[in-house]
Amino acid sequence: MSDPAVPFGNYQFEIYLAGLSGKLPDLPTSYASLEESAREKLSDEAFGYVAGGAGEEITVRANRAAFDRWRIVPRMLVDVSERDLRASVLGLEMPAPVMLAPVGVMSIVHDEAELAVARAARELGLPMVLSNAASTAMEDVASELGDSPRWFQLYWPTDNELAASFVSRAKDAGYSAIVVTLDTRMLAWRPRDLARAYLPFLKGQGVANYLKDPVFRAALDKSPEDDLQAAIGHWATLFANPGLSWDDLAFLQAHTDLPIVLKGVLHPDDARKAVDAGVDGLIVSNHGGRQVDGAVAALEALPDVVDAVPDDFPVLFDSGIRTGADVLKALALGARAVLVGRPYVWGLGLGGEDGVKQVLRSLLADFDLTLALSGYTKPSDVGQQALRRTESL
Repeated sequence: MSDPAVPFGNYQFEIYLAGLSGKLPDLPTSYASLEESAREKLSDEAFGYVAGGAGEEITVRANRAAFDRWRIVPRMLVDVSERDLRASVLGLEMPAPVMLAPVGVMSIVHDEAELAVARAARELGLPMVLSNAASTAMEDVASELGDSPRWFQLYWPTDNELAASFVSRAKDAGYSAIVVTLDTRMLAWRPRDLARAYLPFLKGQGVANYLKDPVFRAALDKSPEDDLQAAIGHWATLFANPGLSWDDLAFLQAHTDLPIVLKGVLHPDDARKAVDAGVDGLIVSNHGGRQVDGAVAALEALPDVVDAVPDDFPVLFDSGIRTGADVLKALALGARAVLVGRPYVWGLGLGGEDGVKQVLRSLLADFDLTLALSGYTKPSDVGQQALRRTESL
């Protein structure tokens, strides 16, 4: 667990002091170099699956361009010698407004997959949102997390009984909220994966939560251990659910008393519907550009979604977070916290647990320093007055 008395920004001094004895950081400290190192180390299939997006990847690029259009306006002569980055969302206390986004199939980048990520999250005290499409069953990840905070992300299957089983297992394993991903009604057209005919689920990766589920297993003629391909075939009939509607949320609310957070909301009218439906929070996200090519950048959608809901209604942000400045900009535009995905996955692929820790510590240090250098001492002080919009890139 991070020591709140030690500023995250002090991590830079650890690096500089280690440099006196000739030791350099194990991984690159900029995102571009981190991604390039991952490209060199990982298989083409694994790298393409994580880095890729839908179609021509216009939305992937738009997510980053949206951050560039907002510029920070630092304030001077503010005492920033003491800072408090702590944040709270739906009763979840975190040392900084940063969560680990749900990322599936992490076994394609590292054998220890979610278990290594869980150990890193536990050490730093950061909440982990575990993907329904994890390579490791939710109970095993929970054991690795111990008392560390965690949410469970649900891809709502076509079988409601299976959905109810997932959320029941999540509660029993100590996950404190359910994140329902709305934008994956079906898999998008993803040319990087299609060019290699690569869908890791069909090879038995990313389906651990299904294979261990009693409802899923009861529907099989043979156990997954005896006939894995038949089990994967059954998974393929369940994974995507294009028939979901707002009315279906009542089923989930009837089957869990955990807070329900909807991920993938980009339109203010959908945000209002979510509030009317009685859910507990939203995550503004376009799935990192992986679902709709040409969709609005998530950061562009954030202010309108925030304006559409009550002031005390938690809105989080996902899609495109790479740096501490990105975190500050998302908070300034109304997010309570952000979710970071691809950066820590590259850290996992390059260095396992230690790689994840370095990437996350670097992000936290960058945010801490950016916050202070911009003239703020805590995340709640940052509002849209901290930014200026520019159309020149």
